[in-house]
Amino acid sequence: MNNRYGYIGRFTAQPGRRDELLAILLRAADMLRSNNECLLYVMGITDEEPDALWSNEIWTSQAAHDAALEPDDVKEAIRHALPLIAGMDTRTEMTVVGGKGI
Repeated sequence: MNNRYGYIGRFTAQPGRRDELLAILLRAADMLRSNNECLLYVMGITDEEPDALWSNEIWTSQAAHDAALEPDDVKEAIRHALPLIAGMDTRTEMTVVGGKGI
């Protein structure tokens, strides 16, 4: 079995700033397109929570995830995103063992 590292997280943006935060996180997704260690990086929103967004990620390993946070362009994106984040109240790390799409 080829287990993978998975992450699901809920961000709460500063009031009225969700779209701005989402734009930064979607640019981060574009930066990851050439990273073969990132198998899934999906951002989602709901109408019921106007300041919330969800991150769903699957990586070949946790080490690959951690290494993806190190490039200067990623650190810059994180610096821009941090002031827009009011909280991260849900965070789940898991071992992904299979399923459709990976």
